Amino acid sequence: MNGRIPVVLPPVAGELFSSSIVRHAAFYGVPSLTMLRHCLPEAVSLHVADRTLSRDQANRLAEMFSTDAKTVLRMTFANVQSSVHRFISKEPLQRCSNCKSGPSDPGPILRSDMQGWRITCPHCCRPFQDIAQGDHSHPFDQYHAAALRGEKLLDDDAERGIQTWTRPLELARLLLMRRVPCPFPRNAELWRYRVLGVVIPDLDDVIAKEGSFSPKHPILPLHIRPALLAGVAIVERAGPEMLQMLQAHTFGHNRNRFIEETDHLINPAFGLPGPRQMQLI
Repeated sequence: MNGRIPVVLPPVAGELFSSSIVRHAAFYGVPSLTMLRHCLPEAVSLHVADRTLSRDQANRLAEMFSTDAKTVLRMTFANVQSSVHRFISKEPLQRCSNCKSGPSDPGPILRSDMQGWRITCPHCCRPFQDIAQGDHSHPFDQYHAAALRGEKLLDDDAERGIQTWTRPLELARLLLMRRVPCPFPRNAELWRYRVLGVVIPDLDDVIAKEGSFSPKHPILPLHIRPALLAGVAIVERAGPEMLQMLQAHTFGHNRNRFIEETDHLINPAFGLPGPRQMQLI
């Protein structure tokens, strides 16, 4: 193959760039990386292209596939801030059975299949299904409405740079920091206690069965993710004062980090006139 792609397959709404390359490679009967390097000789891998595509590269791809650069870039994660990348998986996490296109399995991969802040499909709003772990119980159904609001907050932050009094993605990271429980547990399994457990008390028992999570790896399993989304929504609605209450539940190095990353939000809030909102859980 050389020059412009003679046959361009029909686009799939919300498809990931690398998925489109894989579909075209299958159509032309060549390896996926060969297809990518036909378009971008300097390309290292499909995964890297999904995250680091430049405007110049997008222009070249747009010419190859008879489209425009904005469309190509929207298929990647190249335009999102680097801090968002920790919430984006390297492999598909979930999928929407309602939006699955065609009889093939697994079919095209959508950008939303990789987004660790989502619990519903952005195209039809139906709940996602977990790819790797199958069906699970839903221990946080009572937080469903708050979780949907949290999902919107994180999606606005990650995809559009929209935030309120702070970045919802940063709130999510703070909520996954360790805390010291009260009363202090006899077994001293401190690894499983997170700040989020102050906001969502049901979380501690679930983590004891499922394992721990951290700010460095904030993508939670799909059936646990509503707890984090609901926690973000609750703290965001309560306002900066709730962060001061949560500070008191941290300890040691984590407390220093928590204070360092939240003081600039708390102190200005206390200087504002008028009534203050405090929600203690």
